[in-house]
Amino acid sequence: MERLRSSPLHANIATALDKHLEVIHLVQARRKDEIVNASNRQRQGAARCPDDREVFALALAVKEMSLSTRRARTTLWCALQMTLPK
Repeated sequence: MERLRSSPLHANIATALDKHLEVIHLVQARRKDEIVNASNRQRQGAARCPDDREVFALALAVKEMSLSTRRARTTLWCALQMTLPK
């Protein structure tokens, strides 16, 4: 969109997209932690019941990603509106 406009977009647009990427990485890290801890418990012969802290951390990260996705979509819509010819 910056190329179509031949000028940079507002700084808040880049900030929102960077925040969205950070939240995606956070969800990936929480999911990886859950998988690693589950495999460690399985090796030790413990029950397959996941630790509540891991599940809550993952759920919170997914909730944050949902909010961030909505913000990013709105931000991209605004950028598109600014890009389109009038």
